[in-house]
Amino acid sequence: MTHALSRRDLDFLLYEWLDVESLTARERFADHSRETFDGVLDLTADLADKYFIPHNRLADASEPTMRPDGTVEMIPDVQRALAAYAESGLIAGPFDHEVGGMQLPTTLARASMAWLQAANAGTSSYALLTAANAALLAEYGTPQQIDTFVRPMLEGRWFGTMCLSEPQAGSSLADITTRAERRPDGTYRVVGSKMWISGGDHELSENIVHLVLAKTPGGKPGVHSISLFIVPKYLPGDDGGRGERNDVTLTGLNHKMGNRGTVNTALALGDGTHRPGGEAGAVGYLVGEEHRGLSYMFHMMNEARIGVGFLATALGYVGYLKAVDYAAGRTQGRPIGAKDPAAPPVPIIAHPDVRRMLLAQKAYVEGGLALGLYCAKLVDDLDTAADAETAADLELLLDVLTPIAKSWPSQWCLKANDLAIQVHGGYGYTRDYDVEQHYRDNRLNPIHEGTHGVQGLDLLGRKVIMRGGRGLSLLGARISATADAARGRGGTASAFADGLDDAWRRVVEVTGTLWADGDPATALANSSVYLEAFGHVVVAWLWLDQYLACEDRSGDFYDGKRMATRYFFAHELPQTGPWTALLASLDDTTAVMEPNWF
Repeated sequence: MTHALSRRDLDFLLYEWLDVESLTARERFADHSRETFDGVLDLTADLADKYFIPHNRLADASEPTMRPDGTVEMIPDVQRALAAYAESGLIAGPFDHEVGGMQLPTTLARASMAWLQAANAGTSSYALLTAANAALLAEYGTPQQIDTFVRPMLEGRWFGTMCLSEPQAGSSLADITTRAERRPDGTYRVVGSKMWISGGDHELSENIVHLVLAKTPGGKPGVHSISLFIVPKYLPGDDGGRGERNDVTLTGLNHKMGNRGTVNTALALGDGTHRPGGEAGAVGYLVGEEHRGLSYMFHMMNEARIGVGFLATALGYVGYLKAVDYAAGRTQGRPIGAKDPAAPPVPIIAHPDVRRMLLAQKAYVEGGLALGLYCAKLVDDLDTAADAETAADLELLLDVLTPIAKSWPSQWCLKANDLAIQVHGGYGYTRDYDVEQHYRDNRLNPIHEGTHGVQGLDLLGRKVIMRGGRGLSLLGARISATADAARGRGGTASAFADGLDDAWRRVVEVTGTLWADGDPATALANSSVYLEAFGHVVVAWLWLDQYLACEDRSGDFYDGKRMATRYFFAHELPQTGPWTALLASLDDTTAVMEPNWF
């Protein structure tokens, strides 16, 4: 058995729940069919089996190192896997025909990438970052920039990164110090340093296209002076290939507890190690207009955040599948009430507490996958919206859900990895089993692309109050529609609907309570708790929606879906009550705690 994602679950989510086959009736996706969608998933599974899964453990044990000459050394399996992926053409899947893409729905492209993320988190990240980089430039770059940089990335010859953070700034981008000054030829010279850059230097591709945030003269203080630049490792040559070395220097590698296969770097821009044209500074090409860099970068950041959510889900999912297999094969103990000590031991999956842990994992990882694919379907709906008003609403709804899509799987699918180790018992902590690596790999994701706390501030401080709270209303309408449909079915579905309605009502009410006096300090003091409550209600909604899609269908798979829904409503959704009660109390314990009291 190949341990990655469940193809049966993907088929259910894509075809029976989201009905992605109906997308082929839209002009953008008219070249596609169920057959092409299945072909993409089949090809991805084949790539995972042959190229990604085999070196996952080896890449963890043999992380990238920096040679004395300043280059990066890593196991050759990584390059072979990425070359096979590039040859498949899948990296260009969702892009327009005009740039060499297949106009594949984003929902299918995300499902495909999630399979590779489950197979090998470290190696898949290079492709994920490259696709996100190319998508930003395809949206905001000039035709020349698209021809020069996007096409080679979609062909898999060049890879891409995003360079935001700096050693002193962390997530506070207003405090970055990298600067860029315009030259008479229209290029810029960029000087500064960047930190925590995934894929920032390697020999895996002919070139690396860095998207760099830097401040340019004339802007307002803080983030309003930030512009966005293309700063390639090698300048493009006259023939479109790799030209002169740019002044981008690897100064060190960051060695992490997990996700070790993705090289993580510190970079110096314009330190004089390489001086293109004999002039100081790294050559940069402005994207769009000056001082609008952060708004452009959010395109890539939001895409990367959803990608992180998928990565967290994929790692939780693969750990869950391995825990189920282990529990079914590992014999230990006897059923409660068994009287004969000579009776043979039973598989541990027979014990209720083990089933509890497996059911929790199932609820988290299948709920996380549903969340990510739902957001991906919103992107497809947005790309094919019939009018500007519909598009604006879809974009706002996606904005509200993005912090959830990033953070909920990063928290709860990591919990699934924790439970997978627990199911394995003492063996789970050894390197004889993969579940300890999956946990370490996943521990990055609550931090990656904006910490849990940053996402909470974004959700409560920006997203739910944008446009007078319209995003909250749009989401509420969808939740209510599912609840109404469930109530119409009667029985258990109706009881679930009542629980969902009550939980959502509390979230809406507490949102108003938190902002009643307009004091951000009070409102945002417990924004992480708000994020958790909000996320749990959203995932409960998606579980109920899946439950409805299973109606009148029999078999183990559908029974499992129904039981996971029951688990989530019985064990998980009730946790939102104490969370919203805490928020409604306007507790300021964390805000008034003095630093010198620790």
